[in-house]
Amino acid sequence: MKFSTKTRYGVRAILEIALSDSENGIYQKDISANQNISYKYLDHIINSLKVAGLVSKAGGKRSGYILTRKPEEITIYDIHNAFEPGICVVDCVSHNFTCKREGTCASHGFWGELNNQIITYLKSTTIADLMNDQVKLDDIVN
Repeated sequence: MKFSTKTRYGVRAILEIALSDSENGIYQKDISANQNISYKYLDHIINSLKVAGLVSKAGGKRSGYILTRKPEEITIYDIHNAFEPGICVVDCVSHNFTCKREGTCASHGFWGELNNQIITYLKSTTIADLMNDQVKLDDIVN
């Protein structure tokens, strides 16, 4: 299983926004520079995060981005869902897939449980958790 670049960059962008202490938010150009994400590609990521209701402009056109909720209320699963329609480690556990072997295949249960554990982990990890980790890393570097 591999997460998309949009999901990974979405996490980085949200983290950058959350760590900003400006009332006016953080500008997209600063997120781009700080996270080494192309401005044009970041535009798509920010748009998806806005549509998902995770970020918004702090004010008018000349303002930066802010979170729409507290960092402890935004999970990695929320960010992932801004770009992908859920988690599915294998097709046979997808809600849109009918597996002919479902009732007779022991591995079906294994994949389903693994899928559930990944979802649980993503739902239990918040942006606040990543912020704390980032502060610790920054303390080590400085």
